[in-house]
Amino acid sequence: TDAEVSTRKKTFAEVQAERLDQAERTVLIKCPSKLNEKKLLQYLSSHGNVKSHFFFENRGINASIEFSEKSSIASLQDAVGIPSASEHHVVPFKSRLFTFTLKNPVSQRFEETPLHLSPQCHIPVKDLIEKLCLADSISSQMYILLNEYQLTEENIKLRFLACSLVRDFACAYFPDSTVKPFGSSVNTFGKLGSDVDMFLDFYDTGKHAAKMKKGPFEMEYQMKRLPSERLATQRILSVIGDCLDNFGPGCVNVQKILNARCPLVKFSHQPTGFQCDLSVSNSIAIRSSELLYIYGCLDSRVRALVFTIRCWARVHGLTNSAPGTWITNFSLTMMVMFFLQRRSPPIIPTLDKLKELADEKDKHIIGGYDCSFVSDLRKIKPTKNTEALEVLLAEFFEYFGNFDFRRNSINLRKGKEVNKPESSPLYIWNPFEQDLNISKNVNQPQLEKFIAMARESAWILQKEDKAQQMIDKEPWGLAALLIPFGKSNSSKMKNRMKGIGSETIRSLLDSLKLNNANSQQKAVGK
Repeated sequence: TDAEVSTRKKTFAEVQAERLDQAERTVLIKCPSKLNEKKLLQYLSSHGNVKSHFFFENRGINASIEFSEKSSIASLQDAVGIPSASEHHVVPFKSRLFTFTLKNPVSQRFEETPLHLSPQCHIPVKDLIEKLCLADSISSQMYILLNEYQLTEENIKLRFLACSLVRDFACAYFPDSTVKPFGSSVNTFGKLGSDVDMFLDFYDTGKHAAKMKKGPFEMEYQMKRLPSERLATQRILSVIGDCLDNFGPGCVNVQKILNARCPLVKFSHQPTGFQCDLSVSNSIAIRSSELLYIYGCLDSRVRALVFTIRCWARVHGLTNSAPGTWITNFSLTMMVMFFLQRRSPPIIPTLDKLKELADEKDKHIIGGYDCSFVSDLRKIKPTKNTEALEVLLAEFFEYFGNFDFRRNSINLRKGKEVNKPESSPLYIWNPFEQDLNISKNVNQPQLEKFIAMARESAWILQKEDKAQQMIDKEPWGLAALLIPFGKSNSSKMKNRMKGIGSETIRSLLDSLKLNNANSQQKAVGK
């Protein structure tokens, strides 16, 4: 649609700013199960124009209400009562979370209207497989999967709202601070149900630098000095974590993980239903989010392929929500990007190409690393590659099923297979911190399991007789790849894994048996 195209062409920074602003003008209201939508909106409109709203289910019915003006919220807050402290004492923090009740529900019952509820999680894999079997091609199966799993407009709004509500606490101490989402919430590759990664940013450094240039003298704040940035980060997060824990309505299970490489506070935000991770500004993580945003916007095949591969990997137990020796979603996404750079002609440009297109305002040097790349999507020429999605899917499995992981590494800057700088089984260069391997955690058995699954999938797609499978009512195409392998064909699989060490085969088949039992549950639960 035209609307879709016009939103697609905005820069990452513009989209972020717009959504943060939207979130600032939004309130969240817990509603009774029987509700007259018109009456609620009428009541709210007495405080100002309601620009947009939607309802969703999360421990009951909730309404997200976006006002046109921020002042409407203050007006509403003035009219809202404080809960009576009969059995509980309340912490008198006035937030933008409200509960709406009917004073005498019986007389108002006849007026209730059916509400449209926005889904906040994706369908289970088994339901997805049924949907996929009704499609007419593998390409359309992949787009169906994308549509079922990708973040909806409403879900994105709630993610920004969760950040905005945390910001209200941070601002009590640091009035200029902002809280912004990064990672999958903003890079166009987020899946319904995924966590919200958010970070705390203290000031707009550019603005401060400009202020100081004028005049013959200098003035600066007296601020508490600490021996390291890390210590400052830990102290700030510790206090904000306590704040959320003690005063934050609906913030539960607050855990402070301050000794991690990147200190963070984990908590559940019940009003929006998200699991949140709060850390302090990490500029490189934001550049990675923006890079993926650009790749995701350039061509619709990019996101469809990434979502498909990630769903496939989850079903086969190649990825896991717990940290460990398996491939992460981020590594998998980078492998898809690399594969798309290697097509002829390339479907997406290398990072070096994007850096060549950068102008002055795109220059970012962070901690000595050059993180510059073009932000204006219009400057990037569209690809001339017209390969169908289903071709790309089969070729992806073919490419990585036969990739020389022993010798080569994956480098998105150059879009080339480069000799490995060190002996990790899987080496994917961090696009910005050039001396880091983003897949350092992956061990040999996990990598070989990935290779075996890729070969098996390539083989299934090659030998497939779609017409026959449709007659037999068997899952075909992508649906056939989303059913754990090894149930009926583990002996066939042994033959196709010649060339992979025999001890690995044994561990592989064992892990397959293990995975079969729990991967369906994982896939459904994730």
